[in-house]
Amino acid sequence: MLSVVKDISSHDGPDSAAMSKLKVLIAAGGTGGHVYPAIAIADALRETSVDVEILFVGTKNHMEWEVVPQAGYDITSIWISGFHRRLTLKNLLFPVKLGTSLVQSLSIIQKFNPDIVISCGGYAAGPVGWIATQRGIPLVIQEQNSFPGVTNRLLGKKAEIIFIAFKDAEHYFPTGKTKLAGNPTRKSLQEADHQEAYKKFSLDPGKSTLLVLGGSGGAKSINEAMLQNINKLHDEMDLQIIWQCGKRYYDQLRRDIHAREFEHLILTDFLHDMPEAYAVADLVISRAGALSCSELALTGKPSLLVPSPNVAGDHQTKNADSMVKEGAAELIADAELNEELPKLVEKLITNEERLKEMNRAALKLAKPDAAKTIATEIIELAGKKKSK
Repeated sequence: MLSVVKDISSHDGPDSAAMSKLKVLIAAGGTGGHVYPAIAIADALRETSVDVEILFVGTKNHMEWEVVPQAGYDITSIWISGFHRRLTLKNLLFPVKLGTSLVQSLSIIQKFNPDIVISCGGYAAGPVGWIATQRGIPLVIQEQNSFPGVTNRLLGKKAEIIFIAFKDAEHYFPTGKTKLAGNPTRKSLQEADHQEAYKKFSLDPGKSTLLVLGGSGGAKSINEAMLQNINKLHDEMDLQIIWQCGKRYYDQLRRDIHAREFEHLILTDFLHDMPEAYAVADLVISRAGALSCSELALTGKPSLLVPSPNVAGDHQTKNADSMVKEGAAELIADAELNEELPKLVEKLITNEERLKEMNRAALKLAKPDAAKTIATEIIELAGKKKSK
């Protein structure tokens, strides 16, 4: 594993060998929805025959600082954070953080001297992407959602290419710049051995397994509904349950659930073994973020989707609707979770034929070559720019 980059001054003064490399700077952060597609693109770039050097930019207090080095890539940081929609004292620091982050981004770009910069969204992408365009470095955007985030919408005006996962997203970007490619997903999600996966989690292949995902940060409403219905799901339905609850909820849920000692429940703040988790799951309860939907399609997993009501443009409901329309998922409103969750889980997980139909429908929606497609176009763009 490569170590986390804290000082990139060693990139100064490239020699002739370094000059032949394609140097790619990837800015992404905040959530798995931004970070994992970025890693998938980096992996696809590495798998080409091109000699490529990759550096990530993120923030130290978000998940990218941990998962990017785990994926084998160097990362450096800037100080940026989000602007809160409600009035808060933290917003007073935002102009200072933004100014500092712009200076840090300029320093990173001067030292690393990238041939191309990729924005996958999130706080860190804004300053880095803006500095890149001011210095004439080609900027490529990968937008995961049907309703693009603020950062990518702003950067889109100066981007060379904007890769989108949903056709609806093209309405928010300049005409002629978008390319429908799908969301890059980790190839490893399809590589888990089923028998080994059951052993890893110490689960019984003869029992049905429910996988619960609230996103990288967890989902309060899903956690509350699971807590309220854990007896029905675990005891009455005799389900094995893998429940990723998020770091902020883990300690309290562990205290609430420990006394009950559920034998076939795995409660975790974050799942590092996602390929194995998907491999053992018969049904997945999940938010309907773009990356989650893409991973469910890639792995062919039947799902019960719970769109978050707290996202811009209600884009998670749009994502879920596309899955439901094709027969790959069922949708449940956030407000109806407590009452409806056990009924829907039982209806689906006990219907083997319905699960098979949902599996086939999900696989039809998958775009397994999205990362490769994006990597190929990035290399072509960089080649054209270098030849000028």
